[in-house]
Amino acid sequence: MQSEKNSQKRLNKAVRVKHRFCEENSILHRIGQVLHISITKNMILKAENIPRIGEKVTDKNLKPVGTVFDVFGPTSSPYVAVKPHIQNPEQLVKHILYVVSSENGRKKRKKR
Repeated sequence: MQSEKNSQKRLNKAVRVKHRFCEENSILHRIGQVLHISITKNMILKAENIPRIGEKVTDKNLKPVGTVFDVFGPTSSPYVAVKPHIQNPEQLVKHILYVVSSENGRKKRKKR
């Protein structure tokens, strides 16, 4: 319970400072915890929030670590594969990763 409160405080801190480190009009979303590194050197995460393929992934310090490569598994509890852009992705096992997504998102179609 205490660990959960500490992680929430860190997330709140990251959200407060996100505009300083992230691009303008972007939002930080928690993806999930890194479970392991696959044979193809991708980081496998248990998804809490499902990101879009190609979105940028950061760690708790808002340092870019990779991009979303794939979303797979059952729809009730999906997994996310992240292609790392760092030298040692093994050091991020058991760490929480976040995705930086655009505030605008997709444009909605207007009804006629």
